Amino acid sequence: MKGVYFLLYLASIFILSEAQPMVSQPHAFKFESFNSIQEVGRSCSFIVIIKTSCSSIQFTRDEISLAFGDAYGNKVYVPRIDDPTSRRFERCISDTIQISGECTYQICHVALFRTGSDGWKPESVTIYGFNTRPVTFYYKRFIPNGVWFGFNHCSRAS
Repeated sequence: MKGVYFLLYLASIFILSEAQPMVSQPHAFKFESFNSIQEVGRSCSFIVIIKTSCSSIQFTRDEISLAFGDAYGNKVYVPRIDDPTSRRFERCISDTIQISGECTYQICHVALFRTGSDGWKPESVTIYGFNTRPVTFYYKRFIPNGVWFGFNHCSRAS
């Protein structure tokens, strides 16, 4: 029952708040910057909405991983957000993914990692977290194969 209330809470946040856009160009990250992320004890829930571009391929069978975090070093890593059986990440469609992971402050960086031969072009990634403002990162380009690719808008935490 707590899960239902939490989802209703997140839905109300989704309806009542507007995601803060992060406008810049995505870039490749050194893989080592995400190597140290461990799947930690699950303590906070996030809703991630990924919109696949209408200029992407029909759907991808590639393996897609996601990492995001805050300026204080709190990170969430999901090794597989794809689901080939459901045709997730279909052209012009938004997919909603519920994730549990380490609690964060305001999310300021995100990266996607793609492995496969299909290719995939996300339009945007919006992340809703507990006690953080929703944030949207606009990709609008194909994710390179075998490279963490995304945004880092974090200022040094003091």
